[in-house]
Amino acid sequence: MADIVENVMQQAAENLTETTASNGKPPASVEGTAVAYGSLVVMAMLPIFFGSFRSLKGGSNSRAPERMNSKDAMMFPVIASLSLFGLYLFFKIFSQDYINLLLTGYFFFLGVLALSSMMSPVINVLVPTSIPNIPFQLQFTQGEGAQKEDIINYKFSSYDVACIVISTVIGVWYSLQKHWIANNLFGVAFAVNAVALLRLNNVVTGCILLGGLFVYDIFWVFGTNVMVTVAKSFEAPIKLVFPQDILTNGLSASNFAMLGLGDIVIPGIFIALLLRFDISLKRKSKLYFYATFIAYFLGLMMTIFVMHMFKHAQPALLYLVPACIGTPVALALVKGDIKTMFAYDDNPEEKKEAAEKKSSSSSGNKKETKKAK
Repeated sequence: MADIVENVMQQAAENLTETTASNGKPPASVEGTAVAYGSLVVMAMLPIFFGSFRSLKGGSNSRAPERMNSKDAMMFPVIASLSLFGLYLFFKIFSQDYINLLLTGYFFFLGVLALSSMMSPVINVLVPTSIPNIPFQLQFTQGEGAQKEDIINYKFSSYDVACIVISTVIGVWYSLQKHWIANNLFGVAFAVNAVALLRLNNVVTGCILLGGLFVYDIFWVFGTNVMVTVAKSFEAPIKLVFPQDILTNGLSASNFAMLGLGDIVIPGIFIALLLRFDISLKRKSKLYFYATFIAYFLGLMMTIFVMHMFKHAQPALLYLVPACIGTPVALALVKGDIKTMFAYDDNPEEKKEAAEKKSSSSSGNKKETKKAK
């Protein structure tokens, strides 16, 4: 019996050595893998939750929400495919180091802005009231008098300056070290801002977008090696990573599990739309938001389970899209809200402008009628 156990342990040790030698990374323990994927799931859920509630506040004067209509949603998978394949060709033709150097500079500035925007509400709450929050305004105009026009009109405060300084330090850390913690801070910031500022104008647009990217994700992961190659070569905070060997190697661990930001942002903007739909119903509960949020979590867990069963990278949207579309639609059918859901138009700004124009137009007509009399 002792000989059998010894042989099994020796064979396992040889397999571990072969695995380490083949991919150049230390093998992950079951516990380490569980910690890694559990952390990725938490990091994916938080931007969707907080970004959805931030989307209720709308955009500031310098960061207005971007709205996506049905035509944009139909074109998005095509544009994403062209961009992905273009990056794949770039990595095949040109030096990976030069490309990633350019991307580092580009994402440094984007990351600093995104992280400072995400941190701003937190800093406003944490900083004691005894420290004054001094307002500033950066204004650059063109012309004079009636022809005067604002080119830049940016309002900020001393707290915002503190956020920029902290974000810049993290940006320098990321640029020099490419450390996974700095990468994740930027990645989470991108996801929170994207969910808060990208708007779908209605549920139909959301279904078109998710359906198109459902096909996109399956094709580029299962049909080719393009998606996996770009994801592994692309040194930019467009993915969340967490080391599977963190329990053995600590913060210097190097065997990473990853989750693309697209698998967070795309379902996230749809879930945020459902939160705004819940608000429009003027009910006490946010049923559609929380139900779809839970469905997203279950879809992520299914992705991880299947990936470990088949030992192959999985297109997360294959599991997330049916969960995120099927759950609210099924609930709407049960609750009798299906017509209301698909008739919902998430464009309060345009509605307000249209109402104001109609009001001014009707008042103008009344004045003309009085004059005629």
